[in-house]
Amino acid sequence: MNVDVAIVGGGPGGAACAAICAQAGLQTAVVERAIFPREKVCGDCLNPASWPVLERLGVAETVRALPHARLETVEFMGTDRRVRRFALPRQAKGEIAVKRSAFDRVLLDRAAVLGATVACGHAVTTVEKSADGWRVRAGDMTIHARTLVAADGRNSTVARLLGLLPPAQKDRLGLQTHLVRSGWERTVRMRLLPFGYCGVADVGGGEINLCLVARPRDLPRLRAWAEEEFAIAADQPWRTIAPLERAPLAPVQGRLLLVGDAARVVEPFTGEGIYYAVASGVRAAEAIVAEDLTAYSASHAALYRGRLWVNRLARLAVLHPQIASAGLRMFPPLLGWLTAKVAGGSAEQMR
Repeated sequence: MNVDVAIVGGGPGGAACAAICAQAGLQTAVVERAIFPREKVCGDCLNPASWPVLERLGVAETVRALPHARLETVEFMGTDRRVRRFALPRQAKGEIAVKRSAFDRVLLDRAAVLGATVACGHAVTTVEKSADGWRVRAGDMTIHARTLVAADGRNSTVARLLGLLPPAQKDRLGLQTHLVRSGWERTVRMRLLPFGYCGVADVGGGEINLCLVARPRDLPRLRAWAEEEFAIAADQPWRTIAPLERAPLAPVQGRLLLVGDAARVVEPFTGEGIYYAVASGVRAAEAIVAEDLTAYSASHAALYRGRLWVNRLARLAVLHPQIASAGLRMFPPLLGWLTAKVAGGSAEQMR
């Protein structure tokens, strides 16, 4: 198969990039190893900053029609069990939580409707430079492309096969599952514990998303705590992911562009991962369509500029829960301001 653009990874970043490229008339192919629909380890939260991007992709109304929860309150509980509650900004296009199995399928279907060739269930085994671009092998498929996009996550196969993937920093691991639970309607709670943290978000339909993050040595203890706290059956399926932190890669490597977590991993505590994926996917596509790949370097840097300090602060909080809990007690206005920075608008403390 000969195409203009080959994209490895059919998640939000890859699908967004494919949609824009195909809409511009470029022959575009997406290779995804999973069969959709499928879940991903994710908090399922969709930041309000995502809506303009989704509108440009033509899927905003479709996403809003999916089963979801409109998030109105965020709660922080420290190790002392003291809770601080903040009302999220009441916007027409505010923060929601939607399961990745549904959200990702909408974006990938949109790319296909716009003309991209989508091949699911094909794991990439070989990535080679060729005289006129790239040669990608996935199962019994061989794709020749002038431009290659790696949108295959923090453990990017493309980066690994090309010797670009940095060593994993296994300081923390993550577990995630969905549970049928009531009492969490329109709420997301982040709970700090001496041995990790727990995130809970209403995703609609009477379900919650439960995420656990801890150092490897503490993860069994955290999971045991969660199983007791949430009355989870021993056979409940969990999804896992590592690493939660990884050195960033230059987003432009010749005619290879990296988007989403393949380029830079953001702190999951902030719930902004989906936004960065779709936004970087669109910016990569814009550079490809304009035939100015180097422009993506500056565009990618601008996307993260002014936000990375929030991620660093969040990481320090989850690595040092006792100090973070003291901060919850002493500086609640600062916490409200940080919440507003992530959610957009202003967050008001609730008594």
